[in-house]
Amino acid sequence: MGLLHTICSLSVCTCLVAQTGAIVVGGGHLRSTATAGAHTVTLTRQRTALSFAQRAGMRMRRRAGSKAGCKTVHASEYFGKVSVGTPPQEFTVVFDTGSGNLLLPSQQCKDQACTSHKRFNAGASSTAVDVGFADSPDQPVVKGGDRDVVTITFGTGEISGVFVKDNICVGSICTHGNFVAATEESDEPFSLVPFDGIFGLGLQQMSEGPHFNILDCMIRDKVLKANMFAVFFGATDEEPSEITFGEYRKAKMATDLFWVPVSSPGYWQVEMEDITIANKRMSLCKGQCQVAVDTGTSLMAGPTDIVNDLIDKLAVANNCSNYDKLPDLGFVVGRHILNLKPEDYVDKSEDGCSVALMTLDIPPPKGPLFIFGDPFLRKYYTVYDREALRVGFALAAHPGGPEVKGSAAARHSKQTLLVDLSPAEAEA
Repeated sequence: MGLLHTICSLSVCTCLVAQTGAIVVGGGHLRSTATAGAHTVTLTRQRTALSFAQRAGMRMRRRAGSKAGCKTVHASEYFGKVSVGTPPQEFTVVFDTGSGNLLLPSQQCKDQACTSHKRFNAGASSTAVDVGFADSPDQPVVKGGDRDVVTITFGTGEISGVFVKDNICVGSICTHGNFVAATEESDEPFSLVPFDGIFGLGLQQMSEGPHFNILDCMIRDKVLKANMFAVFFGATDEEPSEITFGEYRKAKMATDLFWVPVSSPGYWQVEMEDITIANKRMSLCKGQCQVAVDTGTSLMAGPTDIVNDLIDKLAVANNCSNYDKLPDLGFVVGRHILNLKPEDYVDKSEDGCSVALMTLDIPPPKGPLFIFGDPFLRKYYTVYDREALRVGFALAAHPGGPEVKGSAAARHSKQTLLVDLSPAEAEA
């Protein structure tokens, strides 16, 4: 998960995103004359023994009795294509709701982590502008003048880079904005990842400066049919995954959406009332749980004390002997229980079984915080509404899965996975 902040402005039009998240546009004419639309990007899924999130500092606890060092945790990376510059230079990126900037390796970076990936060549783009400072995002670097170098930390790794402004396209959706062109990248974890860069989709508070939040720049330029995006992760390697800009796709939903307001802008973060096992509340939150929906994290994560408590309560046998009898693990969000099956929260392999819950302690004011990563996103379709500042959840529709619409069994399956609590139950 990236840890990074935003806004967007032009010399003739300023797009200001207030601390409340409301969007205010004023003055002049926008450069963009594109028709508002929507575009879906197909995502490639690549399985890895160690995910980017784990390499960036998350930890997994093993239950007593397991053999330390023998357990490999399996994860996946999802990435798609974007283009930057004129003529367009194509890159593969993780679309990451847990960070707020676009980061790409630059031609100036000679580290192995950069040279093993596609690098942005500003000299080959007629529209690229080198920018000196984040707080002067339209001001080109003066020849021989000073220039900011930013360093962004990802757990055990880090990226240092400079600022560049250029055209940025996600399929047919194009805007212009600022991004970080890396001049140095640590080998760990960046030389190991299958993608070139990170496309931050967090809210403006996580972006480097006023013009660095590419989603807000799309909104400024009025190129989106609706000011939102939606994410669908396939349940198998064969099932296509996708991110859609400008709308959400009902065909990917097995239930209606329900909406939950963002509780603390920055991450796409919402309140979580409690955690359930077999739909029974565990009283672990005590009114303090928050959860960030993070498309850049390959596993589920949460505060050490609560995760350890959950692992003890679930009591997953290291040899998988009780796998078929394990209960649903649920999260109470927006007066619904969002359940996961054992296949979603247990990492099962020839090595044995373990709960795929990482410990990650994020300090205040953002933490303590749970992270809903890929296992959750494969089970639930999520929609990120920038205008209303809310997150939508629906059970994902997977072909041939138990959540496919139609039969009584399918309806029962949906009701047990996504439990709609009555007001009385929700307040109990």
